[in-house]
Amino acid sequence: MELMMQHPNLLLFYVEDPLRSAQFYEQMFDSPPVAAFPTYVAFEFPNGLTFSLWSVKAKDFVSGGSGHRAELAFMVPNEAAVRTLRERWRNAGVQIEQDLHEAVFGLTFVALDLDGHRIRVCTPDD
Repeated sequence: MELMMQHPNLLLFYVEDPLRSAQFYEQMFDSPPVAAFPTYVAFEFPNGLTFSLWSVKAKDFVSGGSGHRAELAFMVPNEAAVRTLRERWRNAGVQIEQDLHEAVFGLTFVALDLDGHRIRVCTPDD
């Protein structure tokens, strides 16, 4: 049997309160979750990605790790879109951890969700 190449299709963030975090992400994604339970919430996207929030208080939750060592990133078409999202999110009260700056890959900024997960906005690599 030949194995097909696997493509990641689920991104999962550990959070204190999935339903509260879902309100934050619903605003970010401009879309409601497809599933919402007290300990788990999921958003689905047309490209096949599912983004989920899982409670660190769920009875079956186990993790030996700590800290936030990853980012959820939105690649937008141009620098104007980076600036527009920064303004929109700042006006909505989203915490900006790293303000607009030029990185090796172009203009970017980093926001934080309610649990401190990093959310980057940037343009695609050229």
